[in-house]
Amino acid sequence: MANSSTDSSISETGLTHFDQQGQAHMVDVGGKPNTHRIAIASGVIQMQGETLNVIKNGTAKKGDVLGIARIAAIMGAKKTSDLIPLCHPLALTRVRVDFELDDSTHSVTCVAQVETQGQTGVEMEALTAVQIGLLTIYDMCKAIDKSMVMHSIYVAEKRGGKSGDWKFEGPTPTIQSDSAR
Repeated sequence: MANSSTDSSISETGLTHFDQQGQAHMVDVGGKPNTHRIAIASGVIQMQGETLNVIKNGTAKKGDVLGIARIAAIMGAKKTSDLIPLCHPLALTRVRVDFELDDSTHSVTCVAQVETQGQTGVEMEALTAVQIGLLTIYDMCKAIDKSMVMHSIYVAEKRGGKSGDWKFEGPTPTIQSDSAR
């Protein structure tokens, strides 16, 4: 029988979700202190100008696109451990989801901020919130625009925990122009 210890040491590869034998496992966070943890993620969905106008004007046949996408994103953050096998179930203390509409690129940017008081970070919850929010926009508008494209999904910032604060410092993901679409 394979060793089923809760050894939280990092494997030879430096990846925490694999034990010394290379077997996948859930990281043991039991000995880590509770700290206030925050993650902010962002992502974009690009669409035809007409589709963006439907969202802005609230005339989608299925209802309030951004209102429903916001609720879906919050639910996605709360269900992350059900979707990603090695994520810990977390008691989230806050999930904030905002949408920014850009007429020049015919796009909607989803920004999710997720917080907890816990022993592990919330980056995956923030990324899941963004993805589910964007997927919901796609679902609600696909009848009028099947060519929507989701892109530039990334963790913009994380705070708290042993590794401390971190902020994305690479080139800001850019939104494609209509001619590039």
